[in-house]
Amino acid sequence: MPRLHAVDPDSATGKAKELFEGPLKRRRFNVYRGLANSPAALEGLLRLSESLQRGSLDPREREIVALVVGEANRCAYCLAGHSAAAEMAGLTPEECLAARRGRMEDAKFDALARFVTALHEKRGWISDEDLSQLRAAGYNDGHVVEIVACYAMNTFTNYFNHVNDTEVDLPAAPAAD
Repeated sequence: MPRLHAVDPDSATGKAKELFEGPLKRRRFNVYRGLANSPAALEGLLRLSESLQRGSLDPREREIVALVVGEANRCAYCLAGHSAAAEMAGLTPEECLAARRGRMEDAKFDALARFVTALHEKRGWISDEDLSQLRAAGYNDGHVVEIVACYAMNTFTNYFNHVNDTEVDLPAAPAAD
């Protein structure tokens, strides 16, 4: 059971109502219902997500970041949502599991998963070698900035779900081991 109030989209007021009637009209997931306690935080998350969708990482790459981070932070809610989103973006169920393990068959995706794993494990203090391996796979400095932004955004939602104990209202992600 969630530890924070779940805002009912049908009775929300003010900015929360605007968000539920606008960008969240078809996405009334429990995570957003909890985040709506702070319309400023919810709107910030939505704006960052929207901006990153217009960035240089493709949807599969953004979902790889989300899956690596979700697994590292053991966020069942985000793993459920991002496993489904990753498949809609074109990753196979096997690739989703591989991303969560931090190792993928595709060389470029593998470099991304390894970099995000290093970013997490080293708390951002990546090595020159970590960066060189990512660049060798075809990523540039703009990609690096977006990877860090995706990492931060996903860490925010993971931690929020831990604090809130958000009830998973999506099909559970399969076990990664």
